[in-house]
Amino acid sequence: MCDDQTEADNEAYLSTGAVSRRHFAAIAGAAGIIAVLPRPADAQATRGRNVTITTPDGTCDAYWVAPAKGRHPAVLVWPDIYGLRPAFRQMADRLASSGYSVLVVNQFYRSTKADFIKPGETLETPGVREKIMPWRTLLTADATRRDAAAFVAWIDRQPQTDTKRGMATAGYCMGGPMVLYTAAAHPKRIRAGATFHGGGLATDKPDSPHLGIAQMKGGYLIAVAQNDDARNPQEKDTVRAAFAAAGLPAEIEVYPAQHGWTVPDSKVYNAEQAEKAWARQLALFKQSL
Repeated sequence: MCDDQTEADNEAYLSTGAVSRRHFAAIAGAAGIIAVLPRPADAQATRGRNVTITTPDGTCDAYWVAPAKGRHPAVLVWPDIYGLRPAFRQMADRLASSGYSVLVVNQFYRSTKADFIKPGETLETPGVREKIMPWRTLLTADATRRDAAAFVAWIDRQPQTDTKRGMATAGYCMGGPMVLYTAAAHPKRIRAGATFHGGGLATDKPDSPHLGIAQMKGGYLIAVAQNDDARNPQEKDTVRAAFAAAGLPAEIEVYPAQHGWTVPDSKVYNAEQAEKAWARQLALFKQSL
């Protein structure tokens, strides 16, 4: 969960000197630098472009990238609370180079266009929290389902999408619950999902994301940050039990890294653990799609 306590946890983590010298060059957030992600040895040439997608609630700006040739299984990516920005475009490019057609959306489109965060800004930057939080309240479970239906349909209309193969969805931070809502609403298309330091996957509310697991299909990766788990250790167990009850394979693991560790412009980006999570995502997609 990305909130006041998360930011405090991460600041405390950095102040202890827990980040090793080999990770220091990848700590990007404070300086507004984006770590350069490695490309696979067999990387395919890709083509990316900014796109707009009509939804029941308006027009969403997004980024679409795919291998330059052929049709490929598709992935819908839900960014973290800082939205669609260069870091997520870089991750989308990298995923596409491994043979996937990738859509990264600006889920805040009802309120603002991407990119709304300046390099180096975080929730602790004066005015940023006050700006984003009202936008976030609009992203209800029902709003996410409406968006997901529009995004899945748009993806399937693209010539780069292999509709004969399953689709995946991935989400970061607040995008984690959006993965579960999407997969539950579209079990015939979504056959894999991955969440990274996702917050609020299991709550006591009647629309808790984990309650939709019974409707889902395919395999899943739930990568949990160590500070998120320390605050809510029961959540992963609740999610694991829901997957077991549904008979769905799910790899659920707490990583020795802080909330935000997988995103290359995060100040707690952990290259070693991010690469592990990325490899597990690729393995899941290869097996499930």
